[in-house]
Amino acid sequence: MKAGVSASTTPAASAAAPGEIAHAFVGARLAARALPGFPGVMPATLAQAYAIQDAALALFPDKIAGWKVGRVWPELQARLGDERVAGPTFLGALRTPAVGETVSLAAISGGFAAVEAEFVYRLAVDAPVDKTDWTAEEALGVVAALHVGVEFAGSPLKTINDLGSTAVASDFGNNAALVVGPEIAGWRDRADAALTAETFIDDVRVGSGTAASVPGGPAPALAFLLGHCAARGLPLKAGMYVTTGAATGIHEISAGQSARVSFGEFGEIHCVAEVARPTAR
Repeated sequence: MKAGVSASTTPAASAAAPGEIAHAFVGARLAARALPGFPGVMPATLAQAYAIQDAALALFPDKIAGWKVGRVWPELQARLGDERVAGPTFLGALRTPAVGETVSLAAISGGFAAVEAEFVYRLAVDAPVDKTDWTAEEALGVVAALHVGVEFAGSPLKTINDLGSTAVASDFGNNAALVVGPEIAGWRDRADAALTAETFIDDVRVGSGTAASVPGGPAPALAFLLGHCAARGLPLKAGMYVTTGAATGIHEISAGQSARVSFGEFGEIHCVAEVARPTAR
């Protein structure tokens, strides 16, 4: 299905309000149950999609530990009026493995699951609650460190990426977990193009790139998120982690498969996908 095309719905689903759609997504995530299609009418705008996300945040039984930033598909940017899309990372889905440790990531059977090599900012201070316009330089002023990491993209909806960015925003930005690896020493003095990454699925190389592969680089992604979250009444807090975009692409993975992401001198992150189990409510 092409990006931006609405999923078919029943008459009952077509009347679903943001809270009902949020309830369907959250319920499916907690039950580790795939959804057969978008649970209602596809939101036409990002504002409508974030209304669903806000309702889901109120339902989900965990605290926000950070945020992911992804790209709006290029063919949708003009219509949606933005280049980026955001979603939360929850505390229970945050992983900080020891060197050499393999991280287990839970994939919902019949849903969507993928790994993404990321460069991840950790914030030093609380962001101002009322500042909604940031430059990249200003954004770097609130950063404590830059880490290598892996975003585990995941949703109960298998077709979430095919449906486009409003579907992605509706379901927590298609985000399931964040693995934070080592800190990059001297990152402020390193060019984005010098920060490399390679991704392997079952030891087969599936993608490579650098921090410069993210359009504009990581700093503009952080600047976007700082303003976006403040405008939603969710200003970023000290200690939160922010992923900045898939440096090597989005690489789908199934339960039983392993992933290895190499960041050169900054080490590797090892993951294995397992079948998701229901979560206690």
